[in-house]
Amino acid sequence: GIPAEPLFRSQIMIIKNINISILAVIFISILILFLAFVSMLGKNIFYGEGQSLEESMEWQSEHYDTSFYNGLQKEEFTVKSYDSYVLHGEILKNPTPSSKYVIISHGHYDTRYGSLKYASIYLSLGYNCIIYDLRGHGANRRTFCSYSVREGKDLAGLVHYFQEKLGRNAEIGLHGESLGAATTIASLKDVQNVSFAVADCGFSDIENVLEEIWRYSHIPTAIGPVMNQYAKLSFGIPISAMRPIDSLAKNQVPILFIHGEADQYILPANSERMYEATKGKRDLLLVPKAGHAESVFVNKSLYTEKLKDFLSSLAS
Repeated sequence: GIPAEPLFRSQIMIIKNINISILAVIFISILILFLAFVSMLGKNIFYGEGQSLEESMEWQSEHYDTSFYNGLQKEEFTVKSYDSYVLHGEILKNPTPSSKYVIISHGHYDTRYGSLKYASIYLSLGYNCIIYDLRGHGANRRTFCSYSVREGKDLAGLVHYFQEKLGRNAEIGLHGESLGAATTIASLKDVQNVSFAVADCGFSDIENVLEEIWRYSHIPTAIGPVMNQYAKLSFGIPISAMRPIDSLAKNQVPILFIHGEADQYILPANSERMYEATKGKRDLLLVPKAGHAESVFVNKSLYTEKLKDFLSSLAS
């Protein structure tokens, strides 16, 4: 028969090989699950499910009076951006003829109609309002969100387009909410010949926002470098480059920063950091008891008065 010692060694080798195979299967399974999780998280961060124009208008109408919109003279437009991406929007003309315009940028997952809450204020102050769908939103072709990088270039292109369309006598300002605020700030890297900018609850960089979301969702923040690489490989833009605050190093455009003190989604510290970073005229309003993108709802009179005072200060 076979000697006992070689047989024993043979059995040990078989067991070792089985263990290695099991470990390899476990490792590959964990790797596949991890990659699937990264892919799912990436799709959630950079795509998500936005509202249609109809859904957006319905939401706005349920939360405040949008009836003024129906009585306005409107002009729809499309503009090709720097990479030939087509943006859709409309001009809301003030009933009293005016050479003052404001381009309003809405928040993430919303549409141009999310800008109506601010348009009503600007119309009362004598402005025409230009509202549009941010890249990947509303009537535009679906695409990934770059959290201000491409969106800022889009807005800069809109400014150039309307400056040419409206002529030298037109005064153009900017106003943005959340992603729209980050877009507004990012655009200042490429356009300095606007009258003012208002940034409501914008982020200074998207990394700190994602880290807060991951903490709240019990996802280890160590996922950050992985998602940074995911974005770089998938879109050519790492998360670490999605930093509107970097556009303020040489900025001279007057900016009013607004943020809800109770904002737990994009912390008020984001606006405070950008307030400190800008080189131009600046002001900051922190609205008590207001959560994310709620400032205009929580205290519209304070919001309106601060905006009026800020715009008046530019004329003096």
